[in-house]
Amino acid sequence: MEFEKMIKGEYYSCLDEELIKRRNKAQELCHKYNECLDVEIRKQISKELLNDDSKDVNLQGPINITYGCNLIFGENCYANFNFVAMDNGPITIGNNVMFGPNCCLTTAIHPLHYLDRNIKKDNSGNSYTIESTKPIIIKDNCWIGANVTVCPGVTINENCVIGAGSVVTKDIEANSLAYGNPCKVIRKITDEDLLK
Repeated sequence: MEFEKMIKGEYYSCLDEELIKRRNKAQELCHKYNECLDVEIRKQISKELLNDDSKDVNLQGPINITYGCNLIFGENCYANFNFVAMDNGPITIGNNVMFGPNCCLTTAIHPLHYLDRNIKKDNSGNSYTIESTKPIIIKDNCWIGANVTVCPGVTINENCVIGAGSVVTKDIEANSLAYGNPCKVIRKITDEDLLK
C-alpha cells in the first residue's frame, strides 16, 4: 500500500516494512554490482536490480539506487562513477543519455516543517514518517555533466547539455545549454555547434 502511494506521489511512510525490504534488496544488489568488475555478471545484477535486460546501459559504478524498479533507462545510456538514483518516485531516462561522475537524481520530497518531517509513532507504537515524491524525466540525447543534482519533478527535454555542478530545480526546454545553481538555460544548442 505504501509503495503504491509512493510512486503516485502521495504522502507515504518510508519506514513501511515492505519499502524497507525493497530498499535493502536494492542496496544488496548495488553492493554486489560495485564489488564486481566482470561485465557479464554486472549485466545479470543490473537485470535483477532494474527488472530489465533489454537496454544497452553501462553504469560505470559505483552506483547507489534506492529501489531500482522505478528507474527506467532507454537505449545506449551511460553513467560515470558515483551515479545516485533515489527512485522513490519514477525516473525515466531516454535514449542516448550520458551522465558525468557524481550525478544525483532524487525524487523524494520531505516536509519543510520539522513537526511533519520527524519520525512519529502510530497508535500501535510503530514508527512512521511522511514524505512524497515527484517524477524525474530526462529525454533523449542529453548530457548531464559531473556533479549535477536533478531535483524532484524536473523534466529535462531532448538534446540538452547540463553543465557541471548544476542543481536542476525547474524544467529545461529542448536543445538547451543550461548550468548553474539554480540551473538556468544559457542558450540554445544549434547546428552551429556541430564539430567542423
